[in-house]
Amino acid sequence: MLRYSSPLTQVAIVGLICFLTSGMFNALNGMGGGGQLNTEVASNANVALYTCFAVGGLFAGPIVNKIGPSLAMALGGLTYALYSGSLLYYNHQQQDIFPITSGAILGLGAALLWTGQGAIMLSYPSESDKGEYIGIFWVIFNLGGVIGSIVPLALNWNSTAGSVNDGTYIGFIILMGLGSLISLFLLSPHKVTRDDGQPIIIQKFPRWEEEITGVIKIFLDWKMLALFPMFIASNWFYAYQFNGVNAFYFNVRTRAFNSLWYWTAQMFAAFFFGKLLDWSKFGRKSRGILGITLITIILMGAWIGGLFFQLTYKREDPNVNMDLYNPSYFPRIILFIVYGLYDAVYQCFAYWIMGALTNDTNALARYSG
Repeated sequence: MLRYSSPLTQVAIVGLICFLTSGMFNALNGMGGGGQLNTEVASNANVALYTCFAVGGLFAGPIVNKIGPSLAMALGGLTYALYSGSLLYYNHQQQDIFPITSGAILGLGAALLWTGQGAIMLSYPSESDKGEYIGIFWVIFNLGGVIGSIVPLALNWNSTAGSVNDGTYIGFIILMGLGSLISLFLLSPHKVTRDDGQPIIIQKFPRWEEEITGVIKIFLDWKMLALFPMFIASNWFYAYQFNGVNAFYFNVRTRAFNSLWYWTAQMFAAFFFGKLLDWSKFGRKSRGILGITLITIILMGAWIGGLFFQLTYKREDPNVNMDLYNPSYFPRIILFIVYGLYDAVYQCFAYWIMGALTNDTNALARYSG
Protein backbone atom coordinates (compact mmCIF):
# COMPACT_ATOMS: atom_id res chain seq x y z
CA MET A 1 0.00 0.00 0.00
CA LEU A 2 1.40 3.37 -1.05
CA ARG A 3 1.96 5.98 1.63
CA TYR A 4 0.99 9.57 0.83
CA SER A 5 4.43 10.63 2.07
CA SER A 6 6.28 8.14 -0.13
CA PRO A 7 8.44 9.45 -3.00
CA LEU A 8 6.48 7.41 -5.55
CA THR A 9 3.15 8.92 -4.47
CA GLN A 10 4.56 12.44 -4.63
CA VAL A 11 6.11 11.84 -8.07
CA ALA A 12 2.75 10.45 -9.25
CA ILE A 13 1.02 13.63 -8.01
CA VAL A 14 3.60 15.71 -9.88
CA GLY A 15 2.81 13.63 -12.96
CA LEU A 16 -0.91 14.38 -12.49
CA ILE A 17 -0.20 18.10 -12.16
CA CYS A 18 1.83 18.11 -15.38
CA PHE A 19 -0.86 15.90 -16.96
CA LEU A 20 -3.43 18.65 -16.37
CA THR A 21 -1.23 21.63 -17.21
CA SER A 22 1.68 21.07 -19.56
CA GLY A 23 0.16 17.84 -20.89
CA MET A 24 -2.97 19.68 -22.00
CA PHE A 25 -0.82 22.45 -23.43
CA ASN A 26 1.09 19.84 -25.41
CA ALA A 27 -2.16 18.46 -26.81
CA LEU A 28 -3.21 21.96 -27.85
CA ASN A 29 0.19 22.87 -29.25
CA GLY A 30 0.57 19.46 -30.89
CA MET A 31 -2.36 20.24 -33.18
CA GLY A 32 -0.26 23.04 -34.64
CA GLY A 33 -0.99 26.72 -34.20
CA GLY A 34 -2.66 26.15 -30.84
CA GLY A 35 -5.63 24.74 -32.73
CA GLN A 36 -5.92 27.84 -34.94
CA LEU A 37 -6.04 27.93 -38.72
CA ASN A 38 -3.51 30.81 -38.71
CA THR A 39 -0.40 29.35 -37.08
CA GLU A 40 1.41 32.72 -37.07
CA VAL A 41 -0.28 33.89 -33.86
CA ALA A 42 0.63 30.71 -31.92
CA SER A 43 4.14 30.81 -33.39
CA ASN A 44 4.65 34.38 -32.17
CA ALA A 45 3.23 33.42 -28.77
CA ASN A 46 5.68 30.50 -28.65
CA VAL A 47 8.58 32.83 -29.42
CA ALA A 48 7.57 34.93 -26.41
CA LEU A 49 6.96 31.78 -24.36
CA TYR A 50 10.30 30.10 -24.97
CA THR A 51 12.26 33.34 -24.70
CA CYS A 52 10.82 33.94 -21.23
CA PHE A 53 11.11 30.22 -20.44
CA ALA A 54 14.84 30.30 -21.21
CA VAL A 55 15.47 33.44 -19.18
CA GLY A 56 13.08 32.41 -16.41
CA GLY A 57 14.72 29.02 -16.15
CA LEU A 58 17.93 30.66 -14.93
CA PHE A 59 16.13 32.22 -11.99
CA ALA A 60 13.47 29.58 -11.37
CA GLY A 61 15.82 27.39 -9.34
CA PRO A 62 16.45 30.02 -6.66
CA ILE A 63 12.72 30.86 -6.56
CA VAL A 64 11.69 27.20 -6.17
CA ASN A 65 14.28 26.78 -3.43
CA LYS A 66 12.78 29.76 -1.60
CA ILE A 67 9.01 29.21 -1.94
CA GLY A 68 9.02 25.42 -2.34
CA PRO A 69 7.96 23.18 -5.26
CA SER A 70 4.26 23.10 -4.29
CA LEU A 71 3.61 26.84 -4.52
CA ALA A 72 5.92 27.22 -7.51
CA MET A 73 4.00 24.59 -9.48
CA ALA A 74 0.65 26.09 -8.44
CA LEU A 75 1.66 29.53 -9.72
CA GLY A 76 3.10 28.01 -12.89
CA GLY A 77 -0.09 26.01 -13.52
CA LEU A 78 -2.25 29.14 -13.52
CA THR A 79 -0.28 30.57 -16.43
CA TYR A 80 -1.24 27.58 -18.60
CA ALA A 81 -4.93 28.32 -18.02
CA LEU A 82 -4.30 31.97 -18.90
CA TYR A 83 -2.71 30.96 -22.22
CA SER A 84 -5.70 28.76 -23.18
CA GLY A 85 -7.98 31.66 -22.29
CA SER A 86 -6.03 33.93 -24.63
CA LEU A 87 -6.64 31.56 -27.55
CA LEU A 88 -10.37 31.55 -26.73
CA TYR A 89 -10.18 35.35 -26.82
CA TYR A 90 -8.41 35.21 -30.20
CA ASN A 91 -11.15 32.95 -31.59
CA HIS A 92 -13.54 35.89 -31.23
CA GLN A 93 -11.46 39.08 -31.38
CA GLN A 94 -8.66 38.11 -33.79
CA GLN A 95 -6.27 40.34 -31.79
CA ASP A 96 -2.85 38.80 -31.17
CA ILE A 97 -1.61 40.99 -28.29
CA PHE A 98 -3.29 38.88 -25.59
CA PRO A 99 -2.01 35.48 -26.86
CA ILE A 100 1.53 36.83 -27.25
CA THR A 101 1.52 38.48 -23.81
CA SER A 102 0.06 35.37 -22.18
CA GLY A 103 2.69 33.32 -23.99
CA ALA A 104 5.41 35.39 -22.33
CA ILE A 105 3.74 35.00 -18.92
CA LEU A 106 3.41 31.25 -19.54
CA GLY A 107 7.14 31.09 -20.25
CA LEU A 108 7.88 32.40 -16.76
CA GLY A 109 5.23 30.15 -15.21
CA ALA A 110 6.45 27.09 -17.08
CA ALA A 111 9.96 27.73 -15.77
CA LEU A 112 8.59 27.56 -12.22
CA LEU A 113 6.47 24.48 -12.86
CA TRP A 114 9.16 22.46 -14.63
CA THR A 115 11.90 23.46 -12.21
CA GLY A 116 9.76 22.35 -9.27
CA GLN A 117 8.93 19.15 -11.12
CA GLY A 118 12.56 18.44 -11.91
CA ALA A 119 13.73 19.02 -8.36
CA ILE A 120 11.16 16.53 -7.04
CA MET A 121 11.51 13.91 -9.74
CA LEU A 122 15.29 13.79 -9.62
CA SER A 123 15.84 13.97 -5.85
CA TYR A 124 13.00 11.83 -4.44
CA PRO A 125 13.81 8.39 -5.94
CA SER A 126 16.76 6.31 -4.81
CA GLU A 127 19.66 5.62 -7.18
CA SER A 128 18.20 2.30 -8.33
CA ASP A 129 14.76 3.77 -9.07
CA LYS A 130 15.52 6.98 -10.95
CA GLY A 131 14.91 5.61 -14.43
CA GLU A 132 11.65 3.95 -13.35
CA TYR A 133 10.39 7.11 -11.61
CA ILE A 134 11.22 9.23 -14.64
CA GLY A 135 9.38 6.71 -16.82
CA ILE A 136 6.32 6.66 -14.54
CA PHE A 137 6.18 10.44 -14.48
CA TRP A 138 6.48 10.64 -18.25
CA VAL A 139 3.66 8.10 -18.73
CA ILE A 140 1.28 10.07 -16.47
CA PHE A 141 2.36 13.41 -17.95
CA ASN A 142 1.92 12.28 -21.55
CA LEU A 143 -1.44 10.78 -20.72
CA GLY A 144 -2.42 14.44 -20.49
CA GLY A 145 -1.42 14.87 -24.12
CA VAL A 146 -3.44 11.77 -25.03
CA ILE A 147 -6.60 12.80 -23.16
CA GLY A 148 -6.10 16.38 -24.22
CA SER A 149 -6.01 15.26 -27.86
CA ILE A 150 -9.21 13.25 -27.46
CA VAL A 151 -11.05 16.41 -26.37
CA PRO A 152 -10.56 18.40 -29.61
CA LEU A 153 -10.83 15.19 -31.65
CA ALA A 154 -14.29 14.46 -30.22
CA LEU A 155 -15.49 18.08 -30.30
CA ASN A 156 -14.26 18.68 -33.86
CA TRP A 157 -14.80 15.27 -35.48
CA ASN A 158 -17.50 16.55 -37.84
CA SER A 159 -15.97 19.99 -38.24
CA THR A 160 -14.60 21.22 -41.54
CA ALA A 161 -13.26 24.42 -39.95
CA GLY A 162 -9.57 25.17 -39.74
CA SER A 163 -9.59 25.94 -36.01
CA VAL A 164 -11.06 24.25 -32.96
CA ASN A 165 -14.29 25.47 -31.33
CA ASP A 166 -14.81 27.43 -28.10
CA GLY A 167 -15.73 24.34 -26.07
CA THR A 168 -12.25 22.94 -26.66
CA TYR A 169 -10.54 25.97 -25.11
CA ILE A 170 -13.01 26.16 -22.21
CA GLY A 171 -12.30 22.49 -21.40
CA PHE A 172 -8.55 23.15 -21.39
CA ILE A 173 -8.95 26.19 -19.11
CA ILE A 174 -10.88 24.14 -16.53
CA LEU A 175 -8.43 21.22 -16.56
CA MET A 176 -5.36 23.46 -16.33
CA GLY A 177 -6.87 25.33 -13.40
CA LEU A 178 -7.50 22.00 -11.67
CA GLY A 179 -3.85 21.06 -12.15
CA SER A 180 -2.78 24.29 -10.46
CA LEU A 181 -5.09 23.53 -7.51
CA ILE A 182 -3.74 19.99 -7.06
CA SER A 183 -0.21 21.42 -6.76
CA LEU A 184 -1.13 22.73 -3.33
CA PHE A 185 -1.56 19.15 -2.08
CA LEU A 186 2.11 18.29 -2.58
CA LEU A 187 3.97 17.66 0.66
CA SER A 188 6.97 19.72 1.67
CA PRO A 189 10.18 17.79 0.86
CA HIS A 190 11.08 17.39 4.56
CA LYS A 191 7.85 15.42 5.10
CA VAL A 192 8.68 12.82 2.42
CA THR A 193 10.44 9.60 3.47
CA ARG A 194 11.56 6.60 1.46
CA ASP A 195 10.30 3.08 2.20
CA ASP A 196 13.42 2.31 4.22
CA GLY A 197 12.66 5.27 6.48
CA GLN A 198 15.41 7.47 5.05
CA PRO A 199 14.43 11.12 4.56
CA ILE A 200 14.89 12.99 1.32
CA ILE A 201 18.17 14.90 1.26
CA ILE A 202 17.22 18.46 2.14
CA GLN A 203 19.65 21.25 2.76
CA LYS A 204 18.92 24.58 4.39
CA PHE A 205 17.63 27.06 1.84
CA PRO A 206 20.54 29.33 0.92
CA ARG A 207 20.42 33.10 0.78
CA TRP A 208 19.63 34.82 -2.54
CA GLU A 209 23.26 35.77 -3.13
CA GLU A 210 24.27 32.11 -2.61
CA GLU A 211 21.59 31.02 -5.05
CA ILE A 212 22.81 33.46 -7.69
CA THR A 213 26.34 32.21 -7.16
CA GLY A 214 25.05 28.65 -7.53
CA VAL A 215 23.43 29.49 -10.88
CA ILE A 216 26.64 31.11 -12.12
CA LYS A 217 28.61 28.02 -11.13
CA ILE A 218 26.46 25.93 -13.46
CA PHE A 219 28.05 27.77 -16.38
CA LEU A 220 31.48 26.87 -15.01
CA ASP A 221 30.64 23.16 -14.61
CA TRP A 222 32.03 21.29 -17.63
CA LYS A 223 29.48 18.48 -17.20
CA MET A 224 26.56 20.88 -17.49
CA LEU A 225 28.21 22.75 -20.35
CA ALA A 226 28.61 19.44 -22.18
CA LEU A 227 24.85 18.88 -21.81
CA PHE A 228 23.85 22.32 -23.11
CA PRO A 229 23.68 21.26 -26.80
CA MET A 230 21.39 18.41 -25.79
CA PHE A 231 19.17 20.79 -23.81
CA ILE A 232 18.97 23.24 -26.73
CA ALA A 233 18.08 20.47 -29.17
CA SER A 234 15.41 19.02 -26.89
CA ASN A 235 12.75 21.56 -27.93
CA TRP A 236 14.18 22.61 -31.27
CA PHE A 237 11.94 20.44 -33.42
CA TYR A 238 8.50 21.18 -31.91
CA ALA A 239 7.73 24.20 -34.10
CA TYR A 240 8.55 22.20 -37.22
CA GLN A 241 6.68 19.04 -36.26
CA PHE A 242 3.55 20.77 -34.96
CA ASN A 243 3.30 23.78 -37.28
CA GLY A 244 5.36 22.86 -40.33
CA VAL A 245 3.99 19.32 -40.54
CA ASN A 246 0.82 18.76 -38.51
CA ALA A 247 -0.92 22.13 -38.95
CA PHE A 248 0.27 22.60 -42.53
CA TYR A 249 -0.43 19.16 -43.94
CA PHE A 250 -3.61 17.91 -42.19
CA ASN A 251 -7.17 19.08 -41.46
CA VAL A 252 -8.28 19.85 -37.90
CA ARG A 253 -9.58 16.41 -36.86
CA THR A 254 -6.55 14.66 -38.37
CA ARG A 255 -4.28 17.07 -36.50
CA ALA A 256 -5.98 16.04 -33.25
CA PHE A 257 -5.73 12.36 -34.25
CA ASN A 258 -2.00 12.73 -34.98
CA SER A 259 -1.45 14.48 -31.66
CA LEU A 260 -3.28 11.65 -29.87
CA TRP A 261 -0.86 9.03 -31.22
CA TYR A 262 2.19 11.27 -30.80
CA TRP A 263 1.63 11.46 -27.04
CA THR A 264 0.52 7.83 -26.77
CA ALA A 265 3.83 6.78 -28.30
CA GLN A 266 5.61 8.92 -25.71
CA MET A 267 3.87 7.09 -22.85
CA PHE A 268 5.08 3.66 -23.93
CA ALA A 269 8.54 4.85 -24.94
CA ALA A 270 9.11 6.62 -21.62
CA PHE A 271 7.99 3.65 -19.53
CA PHE A 272 10.16 1.04 -21.25
CA PHE A 273 13.15 3.35 -21.67
CA GLY A 274 13.00 4.19 -17.96
CA LYS A 275 13.08 0.46 -17.18
CA LEU A 276 16.10 0.08 -19.46
CA LEU A 277 17.99 2.86 -17.64
CA ASP A 278 17.44 1.03 -14.32
CA TRP A 279 18.41 -2.42 -15.63
CA SER A 280 20.52 -3.79 -12.79
CA LYS A 281 22.26 -6.29 -15.07
CA PHE A 282 24.48 -3.45 -16.30
CA GLY A 283 26.46 -0.75 -14.50
CA ARG A 284 25.49 2.90 -14.76
CA LYS A 285 28.06 3.67 -17.47
CA SER A 286 26.95 0.71 -19.60
CA ARG A 287 23.31 1.74 -19.22
CA GLY A 288 24.21 5.26 -20.28
CA ILE A 289 26.03 4.03 -23.38
CA LEU A 290 23.15 1.67 -24.22
CA GLY A 291 20.65 4.50 -23.79
CA ILE A 292 22.45 6.99 -25.99
CA THR A 293 23.02 4.32 -28.66
CA LEU A 294 19.29 3.56 -28.76
CA ILE A 295 18.47 7.28 -28.90
CA THR A 296 20.85 7.80 -31.82
CA ILE A 297 19.28 4.96 -33.83
CA ILE A 298 15.71 6.19 -33.24
CA LEU A 299 16.60 9.84 -33.82
CA MET A 300 18.45 9.23 -37.10
CA GLY A 301 15.70 6.91 -38.34
CA ALA A 302 13.02 9.50 -37.53
CA TRP A 303 14.76 12.35 -39.33
CA ILE A 304 15.73 10.29 -42.38
CA GLY A 305 12.06 9.36 -42.72
CA GLY A 306 11.12 12.98 -42.07
CA LEU A 307 13.45 14.16 -44.83
CA PHE A 308 11.83 11.89 -47.42
CA PHE A 309 8.40 13.17 -46.35
CA GLN A 310 9.51 16.82 -46.40
CA LEU A 311 10.75 16.45 -49.98
CA THR A 312 7.12 15.90 -51.07
CA TYR A 313 6.00 19.48 -50.24
CA LYS A 314 7.32 23.01 -49.66
CA ARG A 315 6.49 25.86 -47.30
CA GLU A 316 5.10 28.02 -50.12
CA ASP A 317 2.66 25.31 -51.23
CA PRO A 318 -1.02 25.74 -50.24
CA ASN A 319 -2.13 23.83 -47.13
CA VAL A 320 -2.74 20.19 -48.02
CA ASN A 321 -5.51 19.53 -45.46
CA MET A 322 -5.12 15.75 -45.73
CA ASP A 323 -7.79 13.73 -43.92
CA LEU A 324 -7.13 10.56 -41.92
CA TYR A 325 -9.28 8.56 -44.38
CA ASN A 326 -6.97 9.45 -47.26
CA PRO A 327 -5.32 6.27 -48.66
CA SER A 328 -1.90 7.96 -48.43
CA TYR A 329 -2.28 8.83 -44.74
CA PHE A 330 -0.92 5.66 -43.07
CA PRO A 331 2.88 6.19 -43.58
CA ARG A 332 2.52 9.76 -42.35
CA ILE A 333 0.95 8.77 -39.04
CA ILE A 334 3.72 6.18 -38.58
CA LEU A 335 6.31 8.95 -38.99
CA PHE A 336 4.47 11.12 -36.44
CA ILE A 337 4.43 8.22 -33.97
CA VAL A 338 8.20 7.78 -34.37
CA TYR A 339 8.62 11.52 -33.76
CA GLY A 340 6.82 11.02 -30.43
CA LEU A 341 8.94 7.97 -29.53
CA TYR A 342 12.26 9.72 -29.87
CA ASP A 343 11.09 12.86 -28.10
CA ALA A 344 10.20 10.77 -25.03
CA VAL A 345 13.45 8.80 -24.85
CA TYR A 346 15.48 11.96 -25.48
CA GLN A 347 13.82 13.88 -22.64
CA CYS A 348 13.99 10.91 -20.25
CA PHE A 349 17.68 10.46 -20.92
CA ALA A 350 18.42 14.14 -20.23
CA TYR A 351 16.69 13.87 -16.84
CA TRP A 352 18.44 10.60 -16.05
CA ILE A 353 21.85 12.16 -16.70
CA MET A 354 21.09 15.17 -14.50
CA GLY A 355 19.83 12.88 -11.74
CA ALA A 356 23.09 10.95 -11.88
CA LEU A 357 25.13 14.08 -11.15
CA THR A 358 23.81 14.78 -7.62
CA ASN A 359 21.05 14.06 -5.10
CA ASP A 360 21.04 17.60 -3.68
CA THR A 361 17.51 19.02 -4.11
CA ASN A 362 18.76 22.61 -4.38
CA ALA A 363 21.36 21.76 -7.02
CA LEU A 364 18.84 19.72 -9.00
CA ALA A 365 16.42 22.67 -9.01
CA ARG A 366 19.16 24.75 -10.65
CA TYR A 367 20.03 21.96 -13.09
CA SER A 368 16.38 21.55 -14.08
CA GLY A 369 16.02 25.31 -14.59
